[in-house]
Amino acid sequence: MKLKIKLIAMFFIAAVITYSSCTKTKYSFGEIKTPSDLKLTATITGADAANPTGSGVGTVAINVSATNAITYNVDFGDGNKQIVSSGVIIYKYNNPGIFNYTITVNAIGTGGATSTISKKITVFVAYTIPPAIVEGLTGGTSRTWVTDRNAPGHVGVGPTNTFTPDYYAATPNQRADCLYDDEITFTKDANGNILMSVNNKGQSFVIAASTAYYGKAGGDNCYDIDESGSKKLVFMDATSGSNSGNSTMVQFMVPGNGLINFGTGANTYEILSISDTNISLRNIGIDGLAWYQKLKVK
Repeated sequence: MKLKIKLIAMFFIAAVITYSSCTKTKYSFGEIKTPSDLKLTATITGADAANPTGSGVGTVAINVSATNAITYNVDFGDGNKQIVSSGVIIYKYNNPGIFNYTITVNAIGTGGATSTISKKITVFVAYTIPPAIVEGLTGGTSRTWVTDRNAPGHVGVGPTNTFTPDYYAATPNQRADCLYDDEITFTKDANGNILMSVNNKGQSFVIAASTAYYGKAGGDNCYDIDESGSKKLVFMDATSGSNSGNSTMVQFMVPGNGLINFGTGANTYEILSISDTNISLRNIGIDGLAWYQKLKVK
């Protein structure tokens, strides 16, 4: 009798084990819901009518919302991504200058269902100007410069693959008088920006290839050009392929017509060298040549 009971018990246990091993656990996500009513806003810090790309700090307040969204996968358009649940992000762009970015958000719902929305923004990130450049240009506050008319090569031109005026270098006092009376003042403001004002005494020297750029007609000469007003310069790393042996590797952009003390149709100037008394600048003119100018402190 005992043997029969034991055999029955063993058979029951084996049956339970066999049944359990053949039965799979079932999971359910519930109803799959695709996120809807997806909205995306991006507010650039310091953006206003006068500064639509922001104040230069580079931060953007991103707010995304959707019905039935569990998480948001955010692509900031600069190579970085982030997954968040709240849909509220303060993100900082770090590439100096003014650049376009496309923010793309995938709202993820149950079962991985997604909805996508994108928004294009343009953000200004201020470049941190090296202290030696700030000190050299402004003396810490404000400093005025003129053409170094006695220096060989105070006006020069050469090919773009070198950093010397290989085609032409002016001898002392060789150029027109209007090029020598300009006063260029660089000033540091309370926010660390550098402003430039030019007193050209009513006329600026312009090379023949760029006269039309300034609304003029004719050859190399002095022209009546309005240079009034203060301009906030935009600094950045040089893009010329220069090195520390031939340049500071820092350049700046001049808004407006871009003219400093003589016009080549350019608005971007690379600082080749700088001290408390002398500056050497290089720009690529509208004619595709590299132009040079030397300044001295007034």
